[in-house]
Amino acid sequence: MAEKRGTLSITSENIFPIIKKWMYSDQDIFVRELISNGCDAITKLKKLEMMGEYSAPAAETGGDQDAMLKGRIDVECDNKGRTLTFIDNGIGMTAEEVDRYINQIAFSGATDFIEKYKDKSDSDQIIGHFGLGFYSAFMVADKVEIDSLSYAKDATPVHWECEGAGTDYTMTLMPATKARYNFIF
Repeated sequence: MAEKRGTLSITSENIFPIIKKWMYSDQDIFVRELISNGCDAITKLKKLEMMGEYSAPAAETGGDQDAMLKGRIDVECDNKGRTLTFIDNGIGMTAEEVDRYINQIAFSGATDFIEKYKDKSDSDQIIGHFGLGFYSAFMVADKVEIDSLSYAKDATPVHWECEGAGTDYTMTLMPATKARYNFIF
């Protein structure tokens, strides 16, 4: 046989259950991964602001431009509704970014951000480089939802959801005000 070269292919229907259920030995790791994602979102927005590519609206900061530089991640637990919600005040995502970074497994938004701004900013503070941490939520959740609003002016909020048992997702444009990861157990 003549030499053959190619690229390994992965079928998401086969690999996604492994990623969702067995990627980490400790299932509690999903909390760390999702908080790390929120930290990255906040760090990205801070970097954009420091480079002059973003200015927080006065309404968001109460007139204090430095207030936006104070990152915030909230974790809400609803025992009755059996949900955990992670909320950050970071960069957010457009529908195109959700399609690129969530719908494609192991494709890191952090890596793209670092590459885009490598000449303008130090990238040591960005954590996620592999594009897999988000999927750790599926180790414990029956359903994962994202509501996200990009920092970009006039951005349209996006809602994304996926049942934990499969690889099918739904993504729609919607009215929203904050980035939220909602995990339904």
